[in-house]
Amino acid sequence: MAITQLPIANGFYVSDSLPISAQECTNFYPNIVQVPALNQETLIGTAGLSQVATTATPLDTQLNRGAHEMNGIPYFVNGTNLYKLTESSGTYSTTNLGTIAGTSRVSMADNGTQLMVLVPSGNGYIYNHVTDTFAQITDSDFTANGNPQQVVFIDGYFCLTTDTKKFIVSSLNDGLNYNALDFGTAESDPDEIVAPVVFKNQLFIAGSQTIEAFQNIGGADFPFQRTGLFFSKGIAAPFSVKQIGDTFIFIGSGENESPAIWALNGNQLTKVSTTAIDNLLHDLTETQVQAIYSWSYAQKGAYFVGFALPSSTLVYDTITQRWHERKSTIAGVVGAYRVNSMVQAYNQVFCGDIEDGKIGKLDPNVYTEYGNTIQRRLVTQPFHNNMQSFYVPYLELTTESGVGLQNEPEPLIGMERSEDGMTWSQMRYRTLGKIGERNARAIWRRNGRASRFEMFRFTLTDPVKPILIQLTANIIGGTQ
Repeated sequence: MAITQLPIANGFYVSDSLPISAQECTNFYPNIVQVPALNQETLIGTAGLSQVATTATPLDTQLNRGAHEMNGIPYFVNGTNLYKLTESSGTYSTTNLGTIAGTSRVSMADNGTQLMVLVPSGNGYIYNHVTDTFAQITDSDFTANGNPQQVVFIDGYFCLTTDTKKFIVSSLNDGLNYNALDFGTAESDPDEIVAPVVFKNQLFIAGSQTIEAFQNIGGADFPFQRTGLFFSKGIAAPFSVKQIGDTFIFIGSGENESPAIWALNGNQLTKVSTTAIDNLLHDLTETQVQAIYSWSYAQKGAYFVGFALPSSTLVYDTITQRWHERKSTIAGVVGAYRVNSMVQAYNQVFCGDIEDGKIGKLDPNVYTEYGNTIQRRLVTQPFHNNMQSFYVPYLELTTESGVGLQNEPEPLIGMERSEDGMTWSQMRYRTLGKIGERNARAIWRRNGRASRFEMFRFTLTDPVKPILIQLTANIIGGTQ
């Protein structure tokens, strides 16, 4: 049989029945080439993390709780403090601006002058970068309609949802002052208000089962009024809402529905999660779903939004509309992706950390996370010969070769085979090429016999440039 090209860029799809599909795409992301090329669909390694600053000693006392950019400067809530990250000639430093109560994730928004940090318990704080002052919100009307939970900014107002099915607004361009009469309600459905969303200068108030749109009508009274636009889907995870590109995306569900991932498409909501991802969400407890948070960024032509589940982060690229998975290796154990928040500033993407007080920078030319190994893994779809036995005497993974480095002179990639997606053969390694060895080829011969179907798993842990271009094989039908 002639050499056959096998697909490698389907992305993440791990079925609840692994023989159907065990397709991992971990710390790689699918890339669709936009011109004729060696292969139209390839895999590119996700960016590594390099440290630019720290916020405490010891580091583990300052876990990140959120981040925000205002006027080109990134701000981080690490531990119980708000920090500003400044840059000078490529060197970064942090300034402690004030104390933020609690340990929970925070919501942040700004009006260009004031940065509000809101703790879901109802504690709010304002940092004014013009006067360089930090203050807690003490206006008694701030909590007159319940404890504020999340904040956005629109049309001169800080808009905050509360825990009493109401949302409130600040005084115009002043996040320190409130009027107890300035509140609204989402009335199309009596579900709990979960989060506010601002998209294309329109305010959406999202409940647990519905989302309702409001517009600013001006006037001396409460400025926002219902528009009539209504979605029969609510937000299941308050911190999962993220705007990226020309849409916003979130984990949500309707009445009597399991959670899924949805995106706004025009005036309609479209499900973007696969059934494999829906199964993962279904297996979580309600508390675990509610704790999922998201982050987003754009880099090298891709637009990513990530959803942090308890053991991994699932990432959607709005350009290719394919999913991949991110995980981190900490103390030798592969587990949840360590990024807790992302913010873009100084033409870089900065990250807060779930492990300690590091502030990191996403760098496509760094192949570790703070010096720790990144385990990159691809599991192909199952291949079969009409459910008849077959042999694979030749298998070649085309990569960018010759990527060896001085501290990693001959990087290796490993291959395993499986006939059920659960048990795997012994790892067999091939070189990616020493420094400048551009013609190195990763070829596996004598790969044995598959009785019905077979899938291949490739693993790369060496810290070198990770590009997978195509997979080809010689597949020969065998006897039963």
